[in-house]
Amino acid sequence: MAAFGTRSGSPRNRGGSSGFRFLLYALVSVAIMVLDQRLDWLERVRFALQAITYPVEVVLNSPVTGWRWLEREFASRRALEAANRRLRTRLHELEMRTLRVDALAAQNAALIGLKRALPPVAKRWLPADIVNIEVGGLRQRILVDRGERNGVFRNQAVLDDYGVVGQTIHVGPWSAEVQLITDPDHDLPVQNERTGFRTIAVGTGDPDALALPYLPANADIRVGDILVTSGLGGIFPSGYPVGRVTEVHPSAAQPLARVLVAPFAHLTTDREVMLLWFRQGNPASPLKLRGGQLTSGNPAVQPLPAPTPKAPPAALKPGANQPGRAPARPEPAARLTGPQP
Repeated sequence: MAAFGTRSGSPRNRGGSSGFRFLLYALVSVAIMVLDQRLDWLERVRFALQAITYPVEVVLNSPVTGWRWLEREFASRRALEAANRRLRTRLHELEMRTLRVDALAAQNAALIGLKRALPPVAKRWLPADIVNIEVGGLRQRILVDRGERNGVFRNQAVLDDYGVVGQTIHVGPWSAEVQLITDPDHDLPVQNERTGFRTIAVGTGDPDALALPYLPANADIRVGDILVTSGLGGIFPSGYPVGRVTEVHPSAAQPLARVLVAPFAHLTTDREVMLLWFRQGNPASPLKLRGGQLTSGNPAVQPLPAPTPKAPPAALKPGANQPGRAPARPEPAARLTGPQP
């Protein structure tokens, strides 16, 4: 019982201790409020605690924040890539349309009488990325990431946004090798846009220069003349820009002049080129030759009948006055032979 009585008195003792603690906490709270009100002490404590807990908040929120950031970045990247592809496609289309503008402007007078415009000579085009480049004194080649599976064929015309690049020479399933126009083994039939004179541009092994080795010394060619494809050779249609004449060195001692041409195509800086397909029915499309003969023609074209000669004017009677001629003189009277009276 004594033990029970002793235990029964312990709650009252704990109750007194709780009241003391409450009074102590109240005094501390009042002191803190006074310090915060007068000295802004609690704000500095809050600032220190925030600096301590900020890394913990960052660590806890970083997975969600990082995931949302990745979603935004990938969405923005996909949108930008799609917009970039659309703009690049549109740019290539516009550049292809304007490549032959200068050449067609010279023929505009002949096209005025047509009732409807001819379709463009380029039927289809395919962009290709350059994956390898070999530019040396003996070889000027590039490798593109389009091949036979994409419809690419041998001796296909290759252009960029500025002019003629070259032609395919080796075609694999997924890639094709392109011989540049500056390759020493490449010959390109060209035409002077100012004079209409045709010649052949030969690669020099220098990606910045073509040569015209077959021009006579007295040829009418000047620095600044623009050369375009002539449509001969069966590879390139007529009117596509090739280059601009930069040097002309005529020589009286040699029968041929030394002429250098700077190509319009950016052969050393291009990242993308275009493979072209042409309409065979277009007058500007290149003609395919085999053994020096055409592989196709138009059997509907037949000789025209010879014109019927006009009938000569009817013959006039003798003595009749013909228009445009003087009247006939009268015959002199017969001389009398008998004696005169």
